Amino acid sequence: MRLFKKEPKAEQLKVIIIGAGEVGYHIAQRLTRENKQVVVIDQQPEALKRVAEALDVQTIQGSGSSPVVLHDAGAEEADIILAVTDSDEINIIACLFANIISPDSTKLARIRNEEYSLYRDALAKDILNISMLINPEVEVVKNIDRLLSLPGAVDYSEFAGGRIRMVGMRICSGPLAGIRLMNFRTVVPDGDVIIAAIVRNDELIIPTGMDEIRADDVVYFVCTESSLEAVRSVVAALEDPIQSALIIGGGNIGMRLASLFERKGYHTKLIDKDEARCGVLAEKLNSTLVLYGDGTDQDLLREENAGTMDAVISLTSDEETNILCSLLAKNMGVRKTVARINKVAYQPLVRAIGIEHSVSPRLSAVNSILHYIRKGKVLSSVAIRGEEAEVMEALAEEQSEVVGTPLHKLSFPKGALILAMVRGDDVVIPSGDTVIEPMDRILILSTRQAVSDVEQALMVKLKAY
Repeated sequence: MRLFKKEPKAEQLKVIIIGAGEVGYHIAQRLTRENKQVVVIDQQPEALKRVAEALDVQTIQGSGSSPVVLHDAGAEEADIILAVTDSDEINIIACLFANIISPDSTKLARIRNEEYSLYRDALAKDILNISMLINPEVEVVKNIDRLLSLPGAVDYSEFAGGRIRMVGMRICSGPLAGIRLMNFRTVVPDGDVIIAAIVRNDELIIPTGMDEIRADDVVYFVCTESSLEAVRSVVAALEDPIQSALIIGGGNIGMRLASLFERKGYHTKLIDKDEARCGVLAEKLNSTLVLYGDGTDQDLLREENAGTMDAVISLTSDEETNILCSLLAKNMGVRKTVARINKVAYQPLVRAIGIEHSVSPRLSAVNSILHYIRKGKVLSSVAIRGEEAEVMEALAEEQSEVVGTPLHKLSFPKGALILAMVRGDDVVIPSGDTVIEPMDRILILSTRQAVSDVEQALMVKLKAY
């Protein structure tokens, strides 16, 4: 075991990350940007070298399932321990020893094996005291379902049990193109709709009244469920709902997605180039038509009338194959394509070549983990277009800074906006005179640079006596 030490930073949240793969790396990257104290454990020196050279973290070479390694990493003082290696067994054993060494720390584990998931409650509560079991495959299927469930959306999230929706729409034409935000209400008089952010050429803009919406912008609207149709109407995104889909890639994600589509009543086809796997899929799926072949074979796609499908979702383990399949489908006239892209660095590139929708199991896992890391009563957290901004759903506690002061007088961090809140059964789109009350659920948009300050504003302030 080798230990690479850096001086710890005082009064910081301490996070131990077991696993320096894509998930571990990107969580560490985000946390170090927020000046949190991070320790990364991995058995592979190459993975640790990448982390150590790029990030201001402490790295330890060894197995995270070793109590000695956990002790050397300072698990006793850790606030959060994340076990996100590619091995379910290592993650489970790491949490077992972490629970012995540091029973009060928050523990999260990445678990993909369906057999372990059957014992989720026992693992989480009775045995390991794990706050959350994360299955990236399940999370990415949820993301695809959200993307396809709202025609015309390029991004879609729900908060407060679905009472608040955030939807990203590309502005191609319509009355919003060319309008300044100060005049937004002349086009959308619905008071339950607010513009949260604008993405222009992959640059995030936190808008002011003087900002102008331009053609090809992706505009993020926050609204209630009843206001969704008003948003879709004003951006001319009135596509018909998805009724048919072609899935390329019959791995665990592809099979899960096909099962979901069957339950939704979609006409579904699934292509996989492994003949034995096709046999397994045919056994486990009911109404899905399973096809043995290569998803990049144009003749096969034409033969199966891929161009008439409402959506083509490419989910193979090879990113280049998924990109090619999506481009072929778009060329055939498919109106919605989704590509599985594992490497975060590829995300802007695929958008540049015309693939609007991409999903990443690793990024889905990161989003699932984030709200457990946040200080204050953060209930959920979703990144916008990569890692430049984050939308947090939080509970306003009585002694936090955000409670009891009109918003226009609130000293809220620059780069952060309070978008909406839920009080009882009511959704409130706030104005400057709105006062947040204890136990309100508030939705906050924050740039990466402002996240730490937002956390401080959400935390309970101790009274001096």
